[in-house]
Amino acid sequence: MKIRLEDVTKTFQTFRAVHGVSLEIDSGELVALLGPSGSGKTTILRMVAGLEYPDGGAIYFGAENATHIEVRDRGVGFVFQHYALFPHMTVAENIAFGMKVSKRKRSQADVNERVGDLLRLVQLEGLGDRFPAQISGGQRQRVALARALAVDPKVLLLDEPFGALDANVRRDLRRWLRKIHDELGITTLFVTHDQAEALDLADRVVILDKGKIVQSGTPEQVCRAPENAFVMNFLGDANRLKVDVKSGKASFQDTSFDAHGLPDGPAELFFRPADVAWREDGHGIPATIIRVIDRPDSRRVLALTRNGQAVEFDTAPEFPFKAETEGFLDIRRPRIYALP
Repeated sequence: MKIRLEDVTKTFQTFRAVHGVSLEIDSGELVALLGPSGSGKTTILRMVAGLEYPDGGAIYFGAENATHIEVRDRGVGFVFQHYALFPHMTVAENIAFGMKVSKRKRSQADVNERVGDLLRLVQLEGLGDRFPAQISGGQRQRVALARALAVDPKVLLLDEPFGALDANVRRDLRRWLRKIHDELGITTLFVTHDQAEALDLADRVVILDKGKIVQSGTPEQVCRAPENAFVMNFLGDANRLKVDVKSGKASFQDTSFDAHGLPDGPAELFFRPADVAWREDGHGIPATIIRVIDRPDSRRVLALTRNGQAVEFDTAPEFPFKAETEGFLDIRRPRIYALP
């Protein structure tokens, strides 16, 4: 099922949560809505689900205008962050609930067969008679997904589905969810603020800020070619230095960088901690190490440039230099954005 949003807006009292968002999600595609709190991602998801109605624009499911269709008639499955399981029902009863209240009537034998199939799909065979309090958080989230899939949805919507789980469980579940998606091929839209989750899972990542889409692309595209300073700063650690652009060159102290196509004037230079090499002498930005932080597989080095701007970079565990060492920062893959 293809989903299309055309110039969708949503206002709550005096606050506009979504500003003219247009987005297409292809049939069978898995798309992540990624952004900070208040960026509009959950509001967009709820409008697609039919839990909120837009003030302007339209939402299409295939060729059908679904903007004002009630939630129960949209054919969507919804998975919430906090499971929303019925505590007084067993795992099997929770999965069966949607089938029993849907307009499509099924025999008890059909319901039982479908529940069994879904328990196998989500790897919870043998746990159908347990109650939610008797299984782990990761297992409860699998039950929530099985319940959403029980009604054979055209579209699967997930709102921070792993946000309540610890890091190791989240990592395992997102790999498992990707496997399930590849098997079923259901059009899937999920909301997350976890960058690793979006990049691991999604075919395409849609990055939002203040109710607007600021970039959309594959994980490779948004990571390797961020279109603006917000995306560069939002996706992972980034160092930022203030620079001046003149005649296609950005200058920082005595070091210059290519800034072809940028207007003359103040700008910002961004680069990742992994894109810095420390040099004892020679080319680069003069700096002084102020601290070395040990990590299991690397070292994080904190340095100050001569004009007092902080830079962090990553090195191998064998990095021999200590605080107060002077040297040079050799920056690879810099990105420069004009100030608005």
